[in-house]
Amino acid sequence: MGTFLKNLSTSVLAEILENAFQWFVVVDEHSNILYINEEYCHFLEVKRDDAIGKPVAEIIENTKMHEVIKSGIADIASPHYIKGTYMLANRVPLVVEGKIVGAFGSVIFRDMSDWKKLSSHVRTTMERIQLNMEDNSYKEYHLGDIKGTSSAVRKIKETIEIIAPSDIPVLIEGESGTGKEIFAHSIHQLSERSNEPFVKVNCAEVPPEMLEEELFGKLDLATGKFSRGRYKQADKGTLFIDEISALPLTLQAKLLRTLQDGAVFTMQAEKEEQVNVRILASSNISLANLVEEKKFREDLFYRIQAITLRIPPLRDRMEDLDELLNYFLQKFVVRAGRRKIVLATKTREILQSYHWPGNVRELQNVLQAAVYLAENDVIVPSALPIQVKKRNALSFPTNGKLEDILIEVEKRVIQDLLENQSNKALIAKQLGISRSTLYEKIKKYNF
Repeated sequence: MGTFLKNLSTSVLAEILENAFQWFVVVDEHSNILYINEEYCHFLEVKRDDAIGKPVAEIIENTKMHEVIKSGIADIASPHYIKGTYMLANRVPLVVEGKIVGAFGSVIFRDMSDWKKLSSHVRTTMERIQLNMEDNSYKEYHLGDIKGTSSAVRKIKETIEIIAPSDIPVLIEGESGTGKEIFAHSIHQLSERSNEPFVKVNCAEVPPEMLEEELFGKLDLATGKFSRGRYKQADKGTLFIDEISALPLTLQAKLLRTLQDGAVFTMQAEKEEQVNVRILASSNISLANLVEEKKFREDLFYRIQAITLRIPPLRDRMEDLDELLNYFLQKFVVRAGRRKIVLATKTREILQSYHWPGNVRELQNVLQAAVYLAENDVIVPSALPIQVKKRNALSFPTNGKLEDILIEVEKRVIQDLLENQSNKALIAKQLGISRSTLYEKIKKYNF
């Protein structure tokens, strides 16, 4: 390293320092500025000669260089609020022969909006890379992965077995967390395209300004290179358009044209390319309602909804809960490396009385966390999130005699308090009854 530096003239080193980073500063162990590049000084509206030697806090507002020197720990990609906007900065301690002699700071993004755009671009690019690594083969879910024996689930499974071999578009509607993607996978796996790509695009996750390129690709006029959109990646296979309700109206028109013509028109290109793709789409809100509100094209809606699968929320198929509980519990027990974990009776009762607004996905998350919080291989109510333990005030029966309804309400109120409070004197005080009366009721309800 020493020889390398000797071969560089002072002017070359200065040129490197000025241009290696957009803005950067070097301070000594006392947080005084040793070097700051001209671009940074221009932004800060200070002369470099005036900044050199000054405490960095006098020149750069909200600096944390002194904290990095004190801790010796690098602060990487940290938001820095300066001159009315957030930037992204790196701060690294400089260590020579085991001693901190100063710190180096650089602004890596001058505008957080630039960072957000790049972050979205990196994420979607990584998705494409992962898609290519897997050779577009998605074989994670099959019909057997759809758990439940309720009449609603059985009917959907039967419908899938009938429609899967065709190339008819299918619309899958259901609340978030109901497992719409698993149903889409199942259709693909039972189709004649099962050995071809299953490609997914989530219209709600990709920024609207990037969605057209994501779906249909783009020609880079400068290099002449094509980026293959998801539609082309799915050629001969299945394209699953998740949350199609978030697709902008302009792209809805292009998608409709692509469906009708069987050809993709790539952005910036002058010709279309024939593709053979089966479309599966999903939405967590009613597309029919969006059509009425003029937020979704009626012609596209009728094109994709010839067969519509409506996935019921978990609260409407609670007869499937025990099977789902046992399946996910076993899955997460194995994943956690445990031999056996069981649900306490009261825990199971709480799970059965909960309304599950997040559906099957919420159930999975709750059980996964509960497995790690299990005490002596038993999941007790305290391992459940507060929102699950808290009973819905309207979850008691409203049919029958008033006397029976009031008894049920009393029973559930006392049960809830006992599950969250061990001090019975406090419970009695909260209810406005004596301890002896509380004990009588506990005995009455076998708590």
